[in-house]
Amino acid sequence: MKKRPSTDTAYAAFVSGIKARIQGARLSAARAVNRDLILLYWDIGQGIVEKQRTHGWGESVVEKLSRDLRKLFPGMSGFSAVNLWRMKQFYDVHTSGEFLGHFSQTIENEWISKRSPILSQLVRELGKGRSVTSRNEILSQAVRELATTVPWGHHTNHLAKIDDSATRLYYLAATARFGWSRNVLLNQIKAGAYERSRRETKSHNFPAALPEHLAEQAEEALKSGYNLEFLGIRKALKERDLEDRLLDHLRDFILELGYGFCFVGRQHRIKLGKKEYAVDLLFYHRFLKALVAIELKLGAFEPEHSGKMDFYLNVLNETERGPGDAPSIGIILCAEKDGLEVEFALKSKVNPIGVAEYSLRPKLPSEFKGKLPTSKQLTDALREELDRS
Repeated sequence: MKKRPSTDTAYAAFVSGIKARIQGARLSAARAVNRDLILLYWDIGQGIVEKQRTHGWGESVVEKLSRDLRKLFPGMSGFSAVNLWRMKQFYDVHTSGEFLGHFSQTIENEWISKRSPILSQLVRELGKGRSVTSRNEILSQAVRELATTVPWGHHTNHLAKIDDSATRLYYLAATARFGWSRNVLLNQIKAGAYERSRRETKSHNFPAALPEHLAEQAEEALKSGYNLEFLGIRKALKERDLEDRLLDHLRDFILELGYGFCFVGRQHRIKLGKKEYAVDLLFYHRFLKALVAIELKLGAFEPEHSGKMDFYLNVLNETERGPGDAPSIGIILCAEKDGLEVEFALKSKVNPIGVAEYSLRPKLPSEFKGKLPTSKQLTDALREELDRS
């Protein structure tokens, strides 16, 4: 007797394959629509800027153009005067000399050049020794190409409110790379992700422990410090209490970690022979495709912390790493760290481990900010002293 198709394993796999294909097609179609929409808005913004420049048209042309376009395309949205002004600003900002200067430094050295075949070709064109005018035209094309990977709502609701070119480029590139939703982008901006990424270097051994492409992604996912002020802690507590607070505010903690982290469990049990061990917090990172173990330390970083984490990662890789997964990554969250100590502690570790500080409240009153040396400045001074000795 033949099996009914609905109960056949092969049929279930067949349906699953079609489902994945349909979802992929819908996603590709949505991306294509967004790309065409951004290109259209860029061209409209460029047209307004150039016509105002060459014909001396005033601001009233935007109101007139809005009325005429809505008459010509009554079934289409997006042609309000406000949105046309946004298109003009969109083009103006991304073709300014300041923005193109920052973009020029980024596109040749980072992942952006690998974002698409078009961007890769534009990078090759930039390397052919062109005039400043020609170079700016190519850079402008590359910026436009990158901008098409981010939805219009992101551009107008959040990115448009950032005045500094370097900051805007950071969030534009990060959104394109990690697929941040509008809410995630907003939370990253409010948390000062860019400022914190520039404040001090990150402590990890990713380049030595991971392939280059994974090391870059892991470095991007790790922050130099984590702001846990949302926990509202104002007195001393134990590590387990800190863990409890983090889980009570799990949504806020995941937003602070960054996009792509999926919670697996707390005090996650791992077995080796007859013994059992517990990882404080275990996550899975969707884009790195790797388990991420987090250990919480209330005090300063100690070298033995990295040894314990290295052991945990060995066990996770042996017992829980899935087929096709990247090597598991460890993050040690501590109250303080010394960069030199971390560097030496991680030198011999094969597994990728990062060490970051957390803050439960602002470290300095506002009147002292900028008036005392940072931990990086002190570390650099110590390095210079050691080099001289």
